[in-house]
Amino acid sequence: MGAMDDAKHNTEKMVGKAKEGIGDATDNQSLEAEGKGDQVKADAKKVGDDIKDAFN
Repeated sequence: MGAMDDAKHNTEKMVGKAKEGIGDATDNQSLEAEGKGDQVKADAKKVGDDIKDAFN
């Protein structure tokens, strides 16, 4: 995986954590759930890239 891909996934995860935190602080369950979902997507993309790189 390239450094840019890694940075992109980390940024997506940080944005998800921020959304989750803001949603929790404002009692906005929708935003909190969206943030958790963003984190899961970022983790899945990272795993997918790691697997792809293992075969290269």
